[in-house]
Amino acid sequence: MTVKQVIRHSSWICWKDLVEFGRSKLRLILLVLMPLFMMVMVGYIFPSGTSISHQPIALANQDVGNSTVVPPVHLGNAFVSSLEAINNQTSMMDLSTATSFDEIKTRIQDGKISGGIILPPDFTQSILSGKQGEITIVTDQSNPQISSMMQAVLSKTIESMGTYIARLNLNSTYNITWDNTMAVIQPYTVQFTGIVPGQPNYFEFVAPGIISMVVMMSLMTGLPHAISYEKDTGTLDGMLVAPINRLSIILGKVMAQTIRGLIQGAIIVMLAVVLFGVVIHGSILLVVALLLLTVFSFVGLGILITSFTGREETATMVMMTLMFPMMFLSGVFFPIQQMPAFMQSIAHLLPLTYAAQALRKVMVLGAGFDAVSTEILILFAFGLVLLAVAVPMFKKAMNR
Repeated sequence: MTVKQVIRHSSWICWKDLVEFGRSKLRLILLVLMPLFMMVMVGYIFPSGTSISHQPIALANQDVGNSTVVPPVHLGNAFVSSLEAINNQTSMMDLSTATSFDEIKTRIQDGKISGGIILPPDFTQSILSGKQGEITIVTDQSNPQISSMMQAVLSKTIESMGTYIARLNLNSTYNITWDNTMAVIQPYTVQFTGIVPGQPNYFEFVAPGIISMVVMMSLMTGLPHAISYEKDTGTLDGMLVAPINRLSIILGKVMAQTIRGLIQGAIIVMLAVVLFGVVIHGSILLVVALLLLTVFSFVGLGILITSFTGREETATMVMMTLMFPMMFLSGVFFPIQQMPAFMQSIAHLLPLTYAAQALRKVMVLGAGFDAVSTEILILFAFGLVLLAVAVPMFKKAMNR
């Protein structure tokens, strides 16, 4: 049988599977809804650097001030006024009053507030005596992500207010001009810049991983139905007795699932750009090529599993058992650098790790082919090795 005939027969089988898939309106709807749900969930549910607003915060101003001077000084009240002025502009907090740490603790435990700020009784006295005024930020440790973000933002706000007070003191006490006070307090500045325009956020990090994950899931869940289901119903026997090459059956099934996966991948890319303003800094063609390579790297695994599982239910269970660990170990949602060393070693054995990493480099950092050549070689090697093992096993399974 010639190569032309193999390709033609593979195209027939691919068309058959796509037509069968298209007959179910529910599956066509889910083809769009599943990536839409994934992107909306990640885009709106997961917090980003700008998602803190109207957080309920209790403020306990215990400062007694200093009434021994004329006029009396109450820096705690001045601090509160400044904090309220800043909050009116940012709407970051919904401020309420409290009397003590115990009250703030109780309200956090009851879920009424997200944190608290405490000014101690000697706040004014410490500052007037040349010491630092101590401010305590109480956080809700049951929500570590929001707690960490609140702590960082509040610390930055309080630090800015302290700098403003220090500039006022320098200006009034030492007659240093206002423009020069900042150079005395902070003699150096730090500037942060990325290699591409714009500010990074969590969604831009996770979007390439979601794209590669959905393509993987589409392929891995589609192959059990495409092969094991036809084993169960007996339609595979009809193809086996037809005058076509066994390789055509494999290629046709793979082509159909590849098209399905690429459609879902394209939907996610469009949703990320249109709904969430993601900018693809690299080449669109390179993104498409990486998606094709992602499909290629998982095809062998899908064929391998369906070749030794007799029923569709068993194949689906094995697929799901493998997919879910890969979703969390491959750096889709969290950087693998934050994982323990032994889990990083496992992550580097998974093809999804390199697919997500390569897409992230191209989409977020604007990298070219040379920057992702290592990931491309690894994904290609994964695909070749798995296909070399899977195809003979599949042919053997069809002969049984």
